[in-house]
Amino acid sequence: MTARNALQTRLEQGMAELEMALPADAVTRLLDYLALLERWNATYNLTAVRDPMEMVTRHLLDSLAILPFVQGGTLADLGTGPGLPGIVLAIAAPGREILLVDSNGKKVRFLREAIRTLKLENVRALQSRVEDVQGQYDCVTARAFASLGDMLAWGGHLLAPEGIWLAMKGKRPDDELLGIPEGFELRDTRALVVPGVEGDRHLLTIGRVRNS
Repeated sequence: MTARNALQTRLEQGMAELEMALPADAVTRLLDYLALLERWNATYNLTAVRDPMEMVTRHLLDSLAILPFVQGGTLADLGTGPGLPGIVLAIAAPGREILLVDSNGKKVRFLREAIRTLKLENVRALQSRVEDVQGQYDCVTARAFASLGDMLAWGGHLLAPEGIWLAMKGKRPDDELLGIPEGFELRDTRALVVPGVEGDRHLLTIGRVRNS
């Protein structure tokens, strides 16, 4: 079995455990993304995860696990790093307009190369601090890049009135809940089981406080 076939087997097994059906070409494109990330990572140190098999579980499957909760036609992925979960979501559910935001120039150069190489339509990468980004989005994702309070203080203006914020965390961050700024509320806390990933994974859904 070639290395790529082994990665494909791990990815498809994980998707089966997640009970997830993706577009016909999604697995091939996810593996193309992984190969590009592995190549760039050797020079630019984009992720601490070096082993490709571990990248399948900790990057691809971890990102795919939140797909059922993503909603709306526009998404901003804040502190996206090398495109997690934003690029994975773009491949898994094409058609949504996605903005990838990171302040690190190396990572944004990689993102732009990935968008070009993978022909990801409706996806763009922006090098910026989160607080300087403009616009409003139906869904905002953030993968453990800051505390809930800091995330919302910096990027809360990006959430559309009826939008949802999906915060990906490890352990359930009960100590951070008191830091949620005024005007936002926790809607849901969900433990995620990610195939092949040990340790806790949680997804917190936050929205704007609804006027009664």
